[in-house]
Amino acid sequence: MDVQTFATLTTPAGQALLAEVAACAGRESDLALGTRLRRDHPVELVAAAVTQNHLRGRAVAKFGADAAHLYYTHDALEQSTRRTVADHRATRLVALGATRVVDLGCGIGGDLIACARAGLAVRGVEQDEVRAAIARANLAALGLEGTVEVGDATTTTVAADEVAFVDPARRDGAGRTFRLDALVPPWDFVTGLLAGRAVAKVMPGIAHDAVPPGVQAEWVSHGGDLVEACLWGAGLGAPEGRVATVLPAGVSLVARGTPATVGPLLSHLVEPDDAVIRAGLVAELAEDLGGHLLDPHIAWITTESPDAAPLGRAFRVLEELPYREKQLRAALRERDIGTLTVKKRGVDVVPERLVARLKLSGSRTATVVLTRVAGEARAFLVERQP
Repeated sequence: MDVQTFATLTTPAGQALLAEVAACAGRESDLALGTRLRRDHPVELVAAAVTQNHLRGRAVAKFGADAAHLYYTHDALEQSTRRTVADHRATRLVALGATRVVDLGCGIGGDLIACARAGLAVRGVEQDEVRAAIARANLAALGLEGTVEVGDATTTTVAADEVAFVDPARRDGAGRTFRLDALVPPWDFVTGLLAGRAVAKVMPGIAHDAVPPGVQAEWVSHGGDLVEACLWGAGLGAPEGRVATVLPAGVSLVARGTPATVGPLLSHLVEPDDAVIRAGLVAELAEDLGGHLLDPHIAWITTESPDAAPLGRAFRVLEELPYREKQLRAALRERDIGTLTVKKRGVDVVPERLVARLKLSGSRTATVVLTRVAGEARAFLVERQP
């Protein structure tokens, strides 16, 4: 889709076409619908309308009810921040005293929308003309104020009263990249911004020692999925260190330098949220739950408390089972287990393959935890707590 085609799509005639596509989708095949519409409309415009309708359906998972009013490209939708995550970041910016934000490489404007809704004055900069036009249209579609200009993020002047936000592209010609030196804009540009009043969204796999000095690193999960690491610049006043935030609950855990303690199995096992694990805060969570680790190198907490949510998932330990496969199969068959979930950590097991080899046919469902305790492989029959 080029700029002119998108501009036509936003006209009354384009909007009527988009509404017709939405009304007919599901009742006609894409081929039949496209063939019929091309009799009265340009090929490029029909293709754009059909694509937007498809992407709006996919976008519901990220943008909720807003999805039906917004515009997208395939790649930009993939990179866009989920609304709940963007809202969390915008709320934090307001709490840190920000009043104006410039989004350097704003894409289709997902973070601009969140910041504008939070009451911040927003300015977007985007090198791609189509994405810039979409970002403008998306702000307008939701009745939000803001400007978007076509330009190079790396040469844009950030005003003294603006906080810079940057979400470097994490895809190259081979697909998704996990290397800091492959980001666009480049990592040295990002770190330069983070020395001042700036925020950067980066891959959640970023190493702790790659976080620049004076910067707070916040690992964020949403609905149990680890989605990003957010780096809060040294000039924002956020305390340096590591934070894990779990959304939509909005609960955070902050690094305290808690030493890991190891002890015997208690009544419950707790699997920390991935944000807690990536932030390296398992020991802090164990302390808060009145528990300890089973093994110093494995992220299972054991405690007497079932109240681990939302920072972890608690399982009541029913009994210990034999770890060896033959004896484990016999124990599960004796308990009439037919449907088995295997949760493993620290052991060389592929859960799906193990379940297939066990060939269980009972009437009950069960969950087994396979892990190591003091270097020894162990198996526990557990029950997920509400």
